[in-house]
Amino acid sequence: MHQRVNNLVSTIDDLVKLCRSYRDDGKKIIMTNGCFDILHTGHIHMLSEAKKLGDILVVALNSDSSVKLNKGEKRPINYEMDRAFILSAVQYVDHIIIFDEETPEKIICKILPDILVKGTDYENKFIAGKKCLEENDKKIILIDLIKGKSTTDLIAKLVNNKD
Repeated sequence: MHQRVNNLVSTIDDLVKLCRSYRDDGKKIIMTNGCFDILHTGHIHMLSEAKKLGDILVVALNSDSSVKLNKGEKRPINYEMDRAFILSAVQYVDHIIIFDEETPEKIICKILPDILVKGTDYENKFIAGKKCLEENDKKIILIDLIKGKSTTDLIAKLVNNKD
């Protein structure tokens, strides 16, 4: 049985319409993306900080196939609908869209969020959608991460049974 994910948006076109409506109401749209495989304090910190930057927070969630492409065959730990359901319970998240591609560039360039939020681990690295955001006078803000709080660290801890 799959749980209902109330704030899951099915298509990019539906998300574009939602964002247009929010903009018509004068709201600022913030977007972030990720696998959110095992939700932890680092994720919640990032989502909380992102939400502070605007009114509506959209999370682009890597599909299971996208996670495998980026993280390898042993990932994800949790299926996409389970990850979406957990994210939907986080108070900061207004909408979730699942994407199959390696990056959410197509979504970013279609909805053109006012601000795209990434972690400081992306400093001086490729950021999907950066070009179309800059061409449309939109911002990218890097948020400080909490050291040692990552899904990769959690998996290593579980595998090695260490604190």
